Amino acid sequence: MKIIIPMAGRGSRLRPHTLTVPKPLVPVVGKPIVERLVEDLARSSKEKIEEIAFIIGDFGDFGEEAEKELLKVAENAGSKGKIYHQDKPLGTAHAIMCAKESLEGNVIVAFADTLFKADFSINTEHDGVIWVQKVADPSAYGVVQLDKNDVINNFVEKPKEFVSDLAIIGIYYFRDGEYLRSELQYVIDNEIKDKGEYQLTTALENMRQKGTKFRTGQVEEWLDCGNKDAVVFTNQRYLEYLTDRKTETLISEKSNIENSVVIEPVFLAEGVHLKNSVVGPHVSIGKNTHIHNSRIQNSVIQSDTLVQNALLKDTMLGNFVKYNGKAENISLGDYSEVKK
Repeated sequence: MKIIIPMAGRGSRLRPHTLTVPKPLVPVVGKPIVERLVEDLARSSKEKIEEIAFIIGDFGDFGEEAEKELLKVAENAGSKGKIYHQDKPLGTAHAIMCAKESLEGNVIVAFADTLFKADFSINTEHDGVIWVQKVADPSAYGVVQLDKNDVINNFVEKPKEFVSDLAIIGIYYFRDGEYLRSELQYVIDNEIKDKGEYQLTTALENMRQKGTKFRTGQVEEWLDCGNKDAVVFTNQRYLEYLTDRKTETLISEKSNIENSVVIEPVFLAEGVHLKNSVVGPHVSIGKNTHIHNSRIQNSVIQSDTLVQNALLKDTMLGNFVKYNGKAENISLGDYSEVKK
C-alpha cells in the first residue's frame, strides 16, 4: 500500500502560522496535522504502508527543513518517504500526477487539509473507496450520488443546484494505481478542465463510466484545519479522542509543573515549564515553552515560547513567541513578541 499526500496549497487562511511552515506541518496535540493523518490511515490499514509520497508546492517558501520533517513523518510510520514538487497550482488531478512514479498497486490518496474521526479500514478487493460526509451546503464541495446498491453513479464538482449532500472529504482508495495514473494523464493530455483546473473528479467519472465501481466510506467527524479557530477546535477534539484511546502519553514526565494547576485534557511536551499558572482544559503546549503567572484555556501554543502574565483563551501562538500581557483570543506567528 502507498499513500499519496498532495499538500501544495499555501494555507493562506491560517496565516501568520503558515508564513514559516506549510499548513500540514502545523501541530495538533504536539504532532503535525499530516502526521496525525498518516497515523490514522496506517492504524486502520491491514496492509503495510510501504511508501508515503508528499506533493509540495515548488515556491521556495519552506526549504529543506520542511522536506526533512515530512520524510521523518514517513519514517515514524515505518515507511519510505518521497518528495514531489508541483510548480503550479493546476488542480487536484495535476497535483496527484506530480507523484506519478508512486501511482502503482494499492494506493490511498489523502489531501492533508483536514483530520477525521473515522474507521479507514479498507476492503482491498473493491475497485475504489471514497470517503464522504453529509454536509449542510453541498455547493462548496465535490459530491457523489449513489445507486440502489450504494455504488457511486455520479460525481458533481461544487453543484450550483442540489444533487446530493454527500461531500467528498479528500480521502480515496484505488485498487489499481496504474489505472488511476492513466486516467489522470488522459485528463491532462486532453486539456479537460473544470473551473479552470484539472480535477480528480473528472478522472473518477471517466473510470466510473468504464465500469469501475466506487463505494463510499463514512466518517464520524470531519475536522477542518483551515484557519486559527478551526485548528484550535480540532486540537480540542483530538485531545478528547486521544484521552479516550489512551494510546499516547499526553503529559510528558520531562515537563515541570511548579505551583500550577492542570485541568485535563491537556498536552504538555517535554521541557514545558508551568509556574504559578492554571492550564486547561483543551490546551496543547510544545517543547521548552514556559508559562508563568497565566491562565490558559482551549489554546495551541507551540515550542520555545514564553508566556507571562496572560489570560488566554481560544488562542494560537507559534514558535519562539514572547508574550507578556493580558488578552483573549489571539493568533501570533513564529518569532512574534508582544509586551503590555
